[in-house]
Amino acid sequence: MFVFTTPLVEGVIEKRKSQFTMLVTIDGETGVSCHCPTIGRIGNLDISGRPCLLSKSDDPNRKTSYTVEAVSLNRPEEKNKAWIGINQNAANRYVEHYLRNGGFADMVGNVTEDRREVFLGISKLDFLVGSTYLEVKTPLQHLQVDVPDWVKTKKVTPFSSTGRMSKHFEELGGSLKEHERAILLVCFIYDNPGFEIIERSTHYDQVKELVDRNVSKGVETWQANFAITPTGVELKKYFPIHIA
Repeated sequence: MFVFTTPLVEGVIEKRKSQFTMLVTIDGETGVSCHCPTIGRIGNLDISGRPCLLSKSDDPNRKTSYTVEAVSLNRPEEKNKAWIGINQNAANRYVEHYLRNGGFADMVGNVTEDRREVFLGISKLDFLVGSTYLEVKTPLQHLQVDVPDWVKTKKVTPFSSTGRMSKHFEELGGSLKEHERAILLVCFIYDNPGFEIIERSTHYDQVKELVDRNVSKGVETWQANFAITPTGVELKKYFPIHIA
C-alpha cells in the first residue's frame, strides 16, 4: 500500500474560489484557502458542501497549507465515506510506487528499471519501464458514479480539451520500435466499473480515428482503479480496456 507520511485530514468544502483554490472548513475553522490540484471540472458536481480529504504541506513558502486530495458524495456526518481522488498529479506517484513493488506485474512484468518523464518523439511521457513506454491519464471530466439526490449538480458544456492526449497517443504509436511496447494507463482514484465515453467531446470523431489507428500499431490501453483513504492509497485492480 502507498502510505501517506502524515494521514490526511477531513474537511468540508465551502466553495471553489478559483481554478486553483477552494475554501474549506477544517476542524471548525471556516474559509481556509486550500489548493485545488485539478484546474478542470470534477464531473458535473457542485462541490459546495462536499466532504473532502486534505494533505498538509510543511513548506512555509506555500500560499496554501493544504491540498484537497479527494471528495466524497456521502453526507458530512456519515462516518464510513467513499472517496473520489482528484489529485491527477499524485496518480503518477501511486503508479510509480506499485510499479516498483510488483503491483503491475501482469501488465509490465517484474520491473527492474524505470525512468520518469522520458521523451518519445516530441512528447514527454510519464514512464519508461524496461522497454515499455507508459503514459498515465486520470480523467475527471465525467465521473462514473451514482450521484445521490442530496448532492448538487450543474449543467456542463461538452469537453473539448483533447489535444494533449491526442499528441501522446500519436507519439506512442508512431515512435515504437521493435521489441518496444506502449501503454496508455487510464487511472481512477475511485471504484470505476470500466471506462466509458459518457459524453462525446467536440472532437470525438477525430480522436476516435486517431486512437483506433495507433491501437492498430500496437498501443495498448489499460485501466487501474485505486482506493484512497486518510492513511494511504491501495491499488484495487487493473485490466486491459477498449476505448470506444
